[in-house]
Amino acid sequence: MDIFIGLLIIAVGSFGQSSSYVPINRVRGWSWENFWLVQGIFAWLVFPFLGAMAAIPEGSSLFALLGEGGALKAVVYGALWGIGGLTFGLSMRYLGVALGQSISLGTCSAFGTLLPALFAGTDLLHGAGLILLIGVCVTLAGIAVIGYAGSLRSRSMTDEEKRAAIRDFALTKGLLVALLAGVMSACFALGIDAGTPIKAAAAAQGVDPLYAGLPVILLVTVGGFVTNAAYCVFQNVRNRTAGEYLRVKGATLVNNLFFCALAGLLWYSQFFGLEAGKSFLAGSPVLVAFSWSILMSLNVIFSNLWGILLKEWRGASLRTLATLAAGLVLLLFSIFFPSLFQ
Repeated sequence: MDIFIGLLIIAVGSFGQSSSYVPINRVRGWSWENFWLVQGIFAWLVFPFLGAMAAIPEGSSLFALLGEGGALKAVVYGALWGIGGLTFGLSMRYLGVALGQSISLGTCSAFGTLLPALFAGTDLLHGAGLILLIGVCVTLAGIAVIGYAGSLRSRSMTDEEKRAAIRDFALTKGLLVALLAGVMSACFALGIDAGTPIKAAAAAQGVDPLYAGLPVILLVTVGGFVTNAAYCVFQNVRNRTAGEYLRVKGATLVNNLFFCALAGLLWYSQFFGLEAGKSFLAGSPVLVAFSWSILMSLNVIFSNLWGILLKEWRGASLRTLATLAAGLVLLLFSIFFPSLFQ
């Protein structure tokens, strides 16, 4: 029962993340770099800080907790992840929500699951390590099938149809950006792993396991915010778009702030859900190690459902849709695969 609850919590957070790019479509009068920076303030600073405050032991402070060890490494990994988060947003721009998230998150899933295990000395050819490796391979197989569905769709569409579905559609550029995003985004998992002493200290001081890992999430997202903010400010100067922050006023400003805050909250929910869900998976080391891959698989599934609702697969052939469905089924199977060996 605990495993089911843990997976359900992770799924709820994943749905939030996969929905986080939808509110951005309601932002008006701001260029990409403007709304990306504003939603990032909420996603990577405001809500992670509020979450971290829930994990402060009685009689202690956030700074004291963050001094337990691993904080600097978590921030550095966060800065590297920030590059992935930045290019992740660009992959949505060039490939759309469905295909962009599928390629990025598939790559992120593999690296984010296997690298921490390798750094911990896990033998991936025997026992629990082998189960972990096979599970990642199943996940990558599902991603590959979805990617193939995307290529089938691309070949069958005219340039006009591509632009109608995704304004800045560019397959080759989008695939390269999405792959880079996936590799660098995996650093988030390494950042979480680096902050293990902080999480352990919080738990040892009586913090509920549901919240013990949230201060580490804050460290990683702070690092990511620095990278993204630097790039957005650079783009403001380069494109002369800084004035847009002030030109938007009244109801439009309220609208933009609301939807950026909503996008930030939805995005943060995935990692709140991941840490909370893992507390219910503690009895299964394999599932805990595989939880990152589970989150990424769910993100791909939900993002493709959003892609269907947003008509990004409009006009696709029956063969393309069947291929997409097969990829989603593979991903769904990968989520439950490790639990078959418990």
